[in-house]
Amino acid sequence: MNELFIRGIRINWQDVDRTNWLHTVPALTSVSELSFTCPVTFLAGENGTGKSTFLEALAEAAGFNPEGGSKNYRFSTHDSGSGLAEHMQVIRGTQREKWGYFLRAESFFNVATMEEEYSRGPGGIPAHYHEQSHGESFLSLAENHLSGRGLYLLDEPEAALSVSHQLTLLAAIHDSVGGGSQFIIASHSPILLAYPGAVILSFDEGRVHPVQYEDTDSYRVMSLFMRDRERLLYNLLAEKENPD
Repeated sequence: MNELFIRGIRINWQDVDRTNWLHTVPALTSVSELSFTCPVTFLAGENGTGKSTFLEALAEAAGFNPEGGSKNYRFSTHDSGSGLAEHMQVIRGTQREKWGYFLRAESFFNVATMEEEYSRGPGGIPAHYHEQSHGESFLSLAENHLSGRGLYLLDEPEAALSVSHQLTLLAAIHDSVGGGSQFIIASHSPILLAYPGAVILSFDEGRVHPVQYEDTDSYRVMSLFMRDRERLLYNLLAEKENPD
């Protein structure tokens, strides 16, 4: 097994102001300690359960720019931080990563712009991400920054990617893991979540807990849709047409 660069986290909730909205997210407040035991960990769950907030705080506590990029990035276009990072302690492994990147679909445009700015320095090679489609540029940036012995935090990377490009990203993740990397990924994608041997932590049911792939909502809903699409759509659309 790869040496894990981040073995876990601790959150000191006693120091988080009781009026902070973080206290209204049950899955977040259920975590005072959390261990990572696998090179690839997924954070799964419905929208609003706190997985992206958790990942952003983890990235910031680990030294990354909250809006994304490498640890060398220092820019801010909108302060959306929850403040959770201030109360999160990262438990490190015995080895340090050689490289790392925090990639967020939400703020990708800003990161791609800064990539252009930073590449204009001595020895820089502009990647011209804005000259590609959104999905192509997102995949290019991901592939360009994934290498061996790296720490990578990805927030809903599937948002910009087609199904085939999600498979391409999955293969790139696998190559990077083979080189000793660690990934922590927030995702709804039944394709990415299927990564062999990954640990999936669900933020549903008001707590953070491990689940099997087949027990994720992403898999169950997609599986139902693929098996019985016509019946599911009929029932769904009939409810919309006849709400009473």
